[in-house]
Amino acid sequence: MQLFFNPEINSSTKQFTFDKIESRHIVRVLRKKEGDTIFITNGLGELFTSEVIIPNDKKCVVSISSSEKKIKPWNYYLHIAIAPTKLNDRFEWFLEKATEIGIDEITPIICDHSERKILKLERMEKIINSAAKQSLKFHFPKLNKPIKFSEFINQKIEGQLFIAHCEETEKKLLKTELKPNTKTTVLIGPEGDFSLKEITQSLEHTFIPVSLGESRLRTETAGIIATHSVAFVNQ
Repeated sequence: MQLFFNPEINSSTKQFTFDKIESRHIVRVLRKKEGDTIFITNGLGELFTSEVIIPNDKKCVVSISSSEKKIKPWNYYLHIAIAPTKLNDRFEWFLEKATEIGIDEITPIICDHSERKILKLERMEKIINSAAKQSLKFHFPKLNKPIKFSEFINQKIEGQLFIAHCEETEKKLLKTELKPNTKTTVLIGPEGDFSLKEITQSLEHTFIPVSLGESRLRTETAGIIATHSVAFVNQ
């Protein structure tokens, strides 16, 4: 299945026109003709089946023939709050792979030791959308705007709360603390780790300090380990 994405499509949409880039891909690359089928999702769990009525490589028009509500294939809610990496491509790799595995919400957090504080959210959204389409996800993860650690930690957050850090203090293994079928939030720090102040703040807000294993991990790797651990516990 070749899956296309547009957040504006809903159950009342009868006809839709693709933009120039996707129209060119549909007509020139996929060689779709009048009467051919195109599958579209709005990223909110709906799959729309459409038929090409005008195969124009600048404005390809389709008619929506049916819609279907898709059940989310994972039975948990995972929110990863993670510090952006110094190198953009490493953070983008995390976004791509976490989306492929299965994640519900991502929040970039700006920490005391963060080296990158400005992000190109539009590019990040494109990477997430592309990964979701490629892995045939109909529920796309929500990407939040960057927020300071102190602001994030003071929000009301429900479910299991964990902070993964590298300080030599008493910690539990994340995989032994995870409970299936629940909402989970995991904090992942920057290359320089969370500051002692941030760790203390997280404990005051009932976050449980956890380890992701014996190895010292890069930020993006830690994010993937946490994402996969939650997915594995829920299998």
